[in-house]
Amino acid sequence: MLAFILRRLAQAALVMLAVAFVAFMLFQYVGDPVLQILGQDATPEQVAAVRAELGLDQPFFVQFWQFVVHAVQGNFGMSIHQGVPVARLIAERFPATLELALVAAALALAVGIPMGVYAALRRGTWLAQVFMTLSLLGVSLPTFLIGIVLILVFAVHLGWFPSFGRGEVTHLGGWTTGLLTAKGWHHLVLPAVTLAIFQLTLIMRLVRAEMLEVLRTDYIKFARARGLSDRVVHFGHALKNTLVPVMTITGLQLGGLIAFAIITETVFQWPGMGLLFIQAVTFADIPVMAAYLCLTALIFVVINLIVDLLYFAVDPRLRLDKAGGH
Repeated sequence: MLAFILRRLAQAALVMLAVAFVAFMLFQYVGDPVLQILGQDATPEQVAAVRAELGLDQPFFVQFWQFVVHAVQGNFGMSIHQGVPVARLIAERFPATLELALVAAALALAVGIPMGVYAALRRGTWLAQVFMTLSLLGVSLPTFLIGIVLILVFAVHLGWFPSFGRGEVTHLGGWTTGLLTAKGWHHLVLPAVTLAIFQLTLIMRLVRAEMLEVLRTDYIKFARARGLSDRVVHFGHALKNTLVPVMTITGLQLGGLIAFAIITETVFQWPGMGLLFIQAVTFADIPVMAAYLCLTALIFVVINLIVDLLYFAVDPRLRLDKAGGH
């Protein structure tokens, strides 16, 4: 286990170093930060002074090393557009994005797994066919269209839910959450459903396919031959083994929910990191873009590492393979 963890940590460090290099190159090729700070009317002396202050007159690899050291410390400089530290902006926006992603992931699991199990065990029934049809729609329709339709139906025509904003939030130290207020949940429903629909349909189809595959295996046939009830066979043996690959996909999808909530946050004006990134792209705010890229990569790396460890702990075949040297 220790060797497995160390190997994964080494791989994660290499991935983060590569992402840091890509983020660093944004400063080199996406506009001149000095001119963005001083404006086009700056004198050569002012430009030279600011470049020296920012360390931009140093050799390339020295600048990259300094960027990595500062990134490890969470220091990405000042936002060019807003004039405040980038770390402060990320700290203010990250709770909203994490909250939205976690609720969407919980909704996708709570609905997608039962639907997938039903579609596998009752395949051919009209309700299973309805689930499969809805899953095709959920996978095919773009997220922004789903959000607009939900706003049109439930916010404009029915007036049940608000169409933008986060609502009332509670401050817990440096953390903010809307999960402790009724208005916070009221604002969260539509964006969470919008973000969850694609993941829900993906999980449902994956569970159905894995469940059908597991039900055809020999040990399920042996379990039936022993006289075990359908409930024990389906939920005690088949579903347990079905959830192993589902756990892997779900973990990676959680990273995707956090990283790619940009469209949902833009449609609902949700004050998270996705909306911050869109604003940074609009104003060519390179420090914010670089910080978002590094944080997104870090989230994926951490979640991938956790999923690998859980997979290693849950699936005994991996432990046996390692012990046997295979």
